Amino acid sequence: MEVKIGVQNAAREIVLESSQSADEVESAVAAALDGSAKLLKLTDEHGRKVLVPAERLAYVEIGEQAARKVGFGAI
Repeated sequence: MEVKIGVQNAAREIVLESSQSADEVESAVAAALDGSAKLLKLTDEHGRKVLVPAERLAYVEIGEQAARKVGFGAI
């Protein structure tokens, strides 16, 4: 599952492929935004953890996992 996180005062967004479900990501974002968690904690598919302070979240985009393209495309 692809997750894009916008951070306030940062030029680039954080993009990660997570093995967590959309519901798990959504509940983690909701917990960070309602104040019950100070950090948004997500784990990517390689086991690395991404921690973002809840007060710095601008947006979180939760997408479907894209199929990897194999081969050469027409230019």
